[in-house]
Amino acid sequence: MCTERDPWLPDRLLRTERDLLMPLLRRTPEEAYELRTACPGWTARQVLAHCGAALVRIVEDRLEEGVFLPEANACDVADREDWPLDRILDELERGLTEAGPVIAAREDGRLDAVALGEWVHAGDVREAFGEPGAYCGEALDLALPLLSMTSRRRETPRLIGDLADRSGRRVSLGNEIEGRPAARFIGDAATLIRIYAGRPLVRTRYALTGATEQELLIYR
Repeated sequence: MCTERDPWLPDRLLRTERDLLMPLLRRTPEEAYELRTACPGWTARQVLAHCGAALVRIVEDRLEEGVFLPEANACDVADREDWPLDRILDELERGLTEAGPVIAAREDGRLDAVALGEWVHAGDVREAFGEPGAYCGEALDLALPLLSMTSRRRETPRLIGDLADRSGRRVSLGNEIEGRPAARFIGDAATLIRIYAGRPLVRTRYALTGATEQELLIYR
């Protein structure tokens, strides 16, 4: 994978996910939004409220210190408890459309991981709805290089992953540590995403050597 930052990669991921996710959300019955997700304590509705709030904060340049900490995220979700569902979805669609160019303009790349997190949260919602493609799907080829960049920024150890469901495609993640050989992963792409994003690993099958799941987390 390329080691140089592609500033427009987050935008491509967000727009692709918009086109894939929003039709699903618009046609899903409102009662399904009360289903619990892999995010402790949050329903699908609350996850999407968080996603829209985070992206619109970027669009509107409301990025005060601590803005993406758990406490601030919880406040954003609470502020939207009385919103009708359509308003939450409209805000999310706006964020998925408009946040990418703002992220691209940040030369430090510090907001790139937000785009990856939005894609992971879309997986949380898909899984809650019982939809296929959670943490995988058509946007995976955009998410994997962004995961590679984010894993290095978050200082996770070097890992070589062989993706069994992608014809053995090999990915390189994290940073080399002197005196420590690269960890190895063999399994499907969705499970690799689950490990790095800290999502439940129930009913998964994979081999991980040379690192622990805790060491690989990019969102803490």
